[in-house]
Amino acid sequence: ARALAALDALAALAERAATLGWCQPRFVPQPCIDIAQGRHPVVQARLMETGGPDFIANDCRLDARTRMLVITGPNMGGKSTYMRQVALIVLLASMGSHVPADSCTLGPIDAIHTRIGAADDLVNAQSTFMLEMTEAAAIVHAATPHSLVLMDEIGRGTSTFDGLALASGIATHLHDKTRAFTLFATHYFELTELPAKARHAVNMHVSAAESGADIVFLHEIQPGPA
Repeated sequence: ARALAALDALAALAERAATLGWCQPRFVPQPCIDIAQGRHPVVQARLMETGGPDFIANDCRLDARTRMLVITGPNMGGKSTYMRQVALIVLLASMGSHVPADSCTLGPIDAIHTRIGAADDLVNAQSTFMLEMTEAAAIVHAATPHSLVLMDEIGRGTSTFDGLALASGIATHLHDKTRAFTLFATHYFELTELPAKARHAVNMHVSAAESGADIVFLHEIQPGPA
């Protein structure tokens, strides 16, 4: 039964890789996450099922010189999708699968830490803000320079300036002390000033364009702040 279960899992991964054109990841000893034209497998499959537009692939390049991406842009622009696809690609590669990308090179990764979503746990007397801070604290204490950290809109569960202070403090700690590979999405535009003093951080944004009276989300990750 164990052998059949293993064969079933491997056959499923092999079928997806062959059908969807996934690539074989490459592992190297130096710290890096280098993904060319990465895709979110679930979102891409959904678009294909519904006959929607083609999924917009994006790159992600982190190394010893660039350890943090500060990602800005509008709601529904694709920030969360981009962050999650990077985590999924790293996870798939680490479990021995091909990955949804044109190419993928990974250094040592010991864990993936995420702070994504806004939800409470009222049964255990945990407010949305308390959950956010508890998870953020766990990440700050547990992450290492070999970890991948996803922080999505940290600090939104409280007042604007308190939230900004928390987001700024956590981002600075992750950059200066933890030194983990970090994708830090935020609506606090003030945080785009961080890369000016944090030498391993860079600004990225999801692009949008005006079309008459409408806004068109391009879902492309581009350099610089929004």
